[in-house]
Amino acid sequence: MHSLVCVFFTVVIIFLFFNGATMVESSNRSLAYDQKDVSPRRELVGIKTSFKLPSPLPKWPPGGGFGGGTMDLGGLQVRQVSTFNKIWAANEGGPGNVGATFYDPVSIPQGFEILGFYSQPNNMPLFGHVLVGKDVTDDPLNPTLKPPTDYTLVWSSVSVNIKKDGDGYIWYPNPPDGYMAVGYIVTTSSEKPALERVRCVKFDLTDTLESDVWIWGSSKSLNVNGFNVYSSRPMNRGVEAMSAPIGGFVVENGIGGSTLSISCLKNLKGSLVNSMPNLDQIKTLIQTYSPMVYFHPNERYLPCSVDWLFQNGALVYHKGDESNHILVDQNGSNLPQGGSNDGTYWLDLPKDGSSKERIKKGNLQNASSYFHIKPMYGGLFTDIAIWLFYPFNGASRAKVEFINISLEKVGEHVSDWEHITLRVSNFNGGLKSVFFAQHSSGTWVSASVLEYAIGNKPVVYSSLNGHASYPKPGLVLIGPHGVDIGLRDDMEKSNKVMDTGDRATVVAAEYLGSIVVEPPWLNYFRKWGPKIQYDLDKELNKVEKVMIWKLKKAFYKFRKSVPREVLGEDGPLGPKAKHEWSGDEMG
Repeated sequence: MHSLVCVFFTVVIIFLFFNGATMVESSNRSLAYDQKDVSPRRELVGIKTSFKLPSPLPKWPPGGGFGGGTMDLGGLQVRQVSTFNKIWAANEGGPGNVGATFYDPVSIPQGFEILGFYSQPNNMPLFGHVLVGKDVTDDPLNPTLKPPTDYTLVWSSVSVNIKKDGDGYIWYPNPPDGYMAVGYIVTTSSEKPALERVRCVKFDLTDTLESDVWIWGSSKSLNVNGFNVYSSRPMNRGVEAMSAPIGGFVVENGIGGSTLSISCLKNLKGSLVNSMPNLDQIKTLIQTYSPMVYFHPNERYLPCSVDWLFQNGALVYHKGDESNHILVDQNGSNLPQGGSNDGTYWLDLPKDGSSKERIKKGNLQNASSYFHIKPMYGGLFTDIAIWLFYPFNGASRAKVEFINISLEKVGEHVSDWEHITLRVSNFNGGLKSVFFAQHSSGTWVSASVLEYAIGNKPVVYSSLNGHASYPKPGLVLIGPHGVDIGLRDDMEKSNKVMDTGDRATVVAAEYLGSIVVEPPWLNYFRKWGPKIQYDLDKELNKVEKVMIWKLKKAFYKFRKSVPREVLGEDGPLGPKAKHEWSGDEMG
């Protein structure tokens, strides 16, 4: 930072210190997006409304089992039920201190059995599902479903001093030998439920699960040493994993406490093709759910298509032969294919200064969205990952208590791949949730609390310069919790907007075999930008030198807390080289 700028910052800080300062934002938020911020304020009286998508679902094109309502996991047929009867509610504690409600599924199709109950926080409309099961083996001596042999009381609210609708009791179904419980039962009586109320599942049709998102605890903030209720997800996740959750909840009685564990289901069919959408159904899904991405009004670095980048002089370099860089072909056919990132190849923008600056800005009118369609949770869901390419990632900006600081070069790098993922039910094609990728992490947000633009198209806000995705506008600080310090992610709606369905290209759907032809650039596993040559610590030291009094200490904490991959020193890898290409999203 030039000395004149240093003097300017010093004067500004001294002025603010002695004359007082108006906080730029009223609160600090962590990188993880808190769903309670999305939902409107409500009285402590439980869930009053249920959620439906803004528009009716389309009629899906014919073919296969997608949207057919049932799925055979290998002797166990399952259906998704989203009609519930309220059993019990806590009216305080949990996220937002507004409680949670427990439900049993109703309107069960003939021949199907309940596998477990459902719960969700009171800070959002009712929106969820559980699976019900039907034995289709026709083998009475070795059925896939059996009633429990007894129940064990896991927890009751009798001794808990909270606002509640009477008392609730959570029961664990004790499974017969060779079977596993996959869900809990909730009652308002201390008497054990009837054994016929629920079914346990044959052991080989089950797999291990883990807790996911906090639903409820008696405190207003998560106390890991107390009793807590969570949503669940399989421990084994990814495009090849066969684990399938029923959509219920799990409970934990504190760290080291005794918890009777339940399981998720497992798809023994092996092949997921029948439950997944065909190409015509994929096109309809894109038309229905492709998000609208809003960019900050001050955003200089917008997305473009990969072809546009290559057409405008992108270069590929080879380590040890840097002087003989070559132009990338229009479709990337001359890029190294396969393998892994060995650090020997990288892309860069044209050497000509004016061309480089023009390409950095992107081309929103030409920008394409690249769709990867993949199975998730044993074929219960289709994940639609939507990848956007930016030729350049802008510099980071920081907030240190009452001042905002431009970090000059820090965070800048050539090329930026960002994505949003839609999770769609293969039972009916309904949107369940959206994953918003944020730097090296991200968060899932329920479809029930999203903003929608046209029909069922979710709204996505791209952060200024860094292009992280968020479900609403505002400020998010990336840094330590509980302090007003961090890297700024600023989101705001503007007339710079992209409908990701307008120039959508399906680049991969491996389960369809050769039907989808992958472009050559997708199988380029090396870096999409050069290594940044500036000294990161030196750049941060320039900023820290202008700090005075307690701000210097605060900035020191900030720089130690922010991961280096957020600040950026190296060129990014392409979509297929990332964990989430074949795994679950890293929320």
